[in-house]
Amino acid sequence: MSHEVLQDYDIAELKTMLADMDEPSYRAVQIFSKLAAGVGVSDMTDLPKTLRSKLIERFVTEPVRIDDCLESKDGSKKFLFALHDGNIVEGVFMPHNYGNTACLSTQVGCRMGCAFCASGIDGKIRDLTAGEILAEAVQAAVYTGKRLDNVVLMGSGEPLDNYDNTAKFIRLINSREGVGLGQRNISLSTCGLCDGIYRLADDGFTVTLSVSLHATTDENRRKIMPVANKYSIADIVRAAKYYFEKTGRRIIYEYALIKDNMSYFDVKRLAEITSGYSSHVNLIMLNKVREKDVTGCTAAEAERFRDRIEKAGVSVTVRRSMGADIEGACGQLRRRRLYND
Repeated sequence: MSHEVLQDYDIAELKTMLADMDEPSYRAVQIFSKLAAGVGVSDMTDLPKTLRSKLIERFVTEPVRIDDCLESKDGSKKFLFALHDGNIVEGVFMPHNYGNTACLSTQVGCRMGCAFCASGIDGKIRDLTAGEILAEAVQAAVYTGKRLDNVVLMGSGEPLDNYDNTAKFIRLINSREGVGLGQRNISLSTCGLCDGIYRLADDGFTVTLSVSLHATTDENRRKIMPVANKYSIADIVRAAKYYFEKTGRRIIYEYALIKDNMSYFDVKRLAEITSGYSSHVNLIMLNKVREKDVTGCTAAEAERFRDRIEKAGVSVTVRRSMGADIEGACGQLRRRRLYND
C-alpha cells in the first residue's frame, strides 16, 4: 500500500498526476479545494466514482484524524491527532477576540531536547509531511466548525528542522484555492536554527518569526537548550535582523519565565538584544511538565518582570496562558496516551 499523502500535492502537482492517470487536469482544483475543506475523497460526489476509487487505491487520503479532544474551561481544545502510520501528535485550538488560532505540530517528537518541553523527551520519531501538517489545521477547523484566522507552528517539533515540508505547508495553506490563509497570519517558532532563518528569508517567506530565546546569556541558554551549543545568541540576533531586513516583519522573541532568567541583568540584556530593529518580547508562563524539573513563576512575578522590561524601553507582553487545565504544554497528552499515564 502506498504511503503517499494526497494532501501533499499542490494544484500543479495534482494536474500532472491526473494527466498520468488519463484524467482531466481541471479536476485538480476540485480535489485541492475539497481536501482543504475537510471533505473526504469518498464524499467528493462531483468527481467520477472511478476517479475516486483510483485516488483511494493509490494515496493515503485521510492522513490525520482526531483521536481525542480535551476541552478547557477557557474555550481552548487540545487535540490528539492520530496519523495514518499509527503515530500521534498534538495540536491546540485557541479562540481569541481577534480570531481563532490553531497550534500545529511539524514533527512526531523533537530532537532539540529543551529542558522545559515534553515534546523532545523521547527524541524525534519522524518528520510530518506538508500535507499532514495541513490536515491538522483542516481537522481542527472541521471539528470546531470555526474558520481558522491564524496558525502557529509551535506544537511538537522544530519547524526549521523539517524545512522542506514546513515551507511547502505554508504554500499549501496560503493557496487561494484552498484555505487561503495569508502568511501574515502564520507564525513559525524556532529554537534558533540560524541556517533555517536565513533560508526562510531568502526563499521569500513573510511569516511571523518567533524565536525561542529563553535566556539572555549563552551560558544560561546552554543549560536549558542544547541548540545553544551550535548557535550563540549573537548568531541568532544576526539571523533575526537579516529576516527583519528582508521581510520588514517584526521579530518575536519567546521568553519562558524560569526562576533563573528573571534578574535585572536579564532585563538589561533583553533591551540590548532587541535594540535597533522592530522586535517584541513575549513572556511565557510555563505549564507544568511533570517529567521536567523546571521552576516557573507566579502571575504576579511575571507582571513585575514585564514592568521592568517595559521601563527599559522594550516592547513586551505576557502571553495569555491557555489550556493549563488540560495540560496545554506540547507533548503531555501524547506521552500520557503512549505510556497510559
